[in-house]
Amino acid sequence: MNYELLIQLVINGLIVGLLYGVVGMCFVLVYKSTQVVNFAQGEFLLVGAWVCWAMLIYLELPFIVGFLATMVFMAIFGILIQMIVLRPMIGEPIISVIMVTIGLSIFFQALMKWIFGVSAQSFPKVFETENIQIFGLNIESAYLMSTVIALIIMVAFFLFFKYSKYGLAMRATAFDQQIAQSLGISVKQVFAMSWGIAATVSATAGIVIGMVNGVSNSLAVMGVKVFPAVILGGLDSIIGAIVGGLIIGVLENVAEFFDSQYLHIGNMYDIAPFYVLLIILWFKPYGLFGTKDIERI
Repeated sequence: MNYELLIQLVINGLIVGLLYGVVGMCFVLVYKSTQVVNFAQGEFLLVGAWVCWAMLIYLELPFIVGFLATMVFMAIFGILIQMIVLRPMIGEPIISVIMVTIGLSIFFQALMKWIFGVSAQSFPKVFETENIQIFGLNIESAYLMSTVIALIIMVAFFLFFKYSKYGLAMRATAFDQQIAQSLGISVKQVFAMSWGIAATVSATAGIVIGMVNGVSNSLAVMGVKVFPAVILGGLDSIIGAIVGGLIIGVLENVAEFFDSQYLHIGNMYDIAPFYVLLIILWFKPYGLFGTKDIERI
């Protein structure tokens, strides 16, 4: 067995799993605040990556300036999506709102193809050294940057929810919207804020992956890949989203290793997480950390 390759793939899986966890946290944030499963989450990655790429290529901004400008743009973008498209849907059946998010997904994929074309585009060179040797392992510089950013985002989420006024308002709204409103919390403002945060943080993951693999509509697929991680961890658990993301990230790479070395089935990288998801949900229907609903008749 090629243990060096296996360790390399596990490390890469952990790094990518952190990105899955970060995007999964946004998935959970929107769900807990609004009770809506956002199927346009992957398009936030796609739009953010293309916007950052355009700022670097067409406006020739330094990377850090383009990155920060993209974060501001995506925050406004997420808030406007909630206010213009989703706010009028408040009070409508949940399935109708979910269908709207699916429609948004299709619309933004088509829009990005129309504006930027269908060919993958590479980011300008950001780091002097593309790979860094750590304990004999080759790690992409962009992935190291993503690890630092992901950890910062996770700490920021914790501090925001625990100590800030808006974080407490979002936790109260997630617990019970009617009670939160009776306490003077603007539920509409919380909804807009949750979509703004989700768009901003997801765009960060899109930019990192775009730096490694190029920017194309395939970035939106990450929204689908994050869904098993969120379900696995628990749809209403932020900690579960992180753990689920790490599990899925490692599992993809380990499945690819055993398939290439021994099984030779093909495509195990994409399908293995879904098999494991089904097996775990047989025993834990609410995910590893999800809250079990108790109904009394």
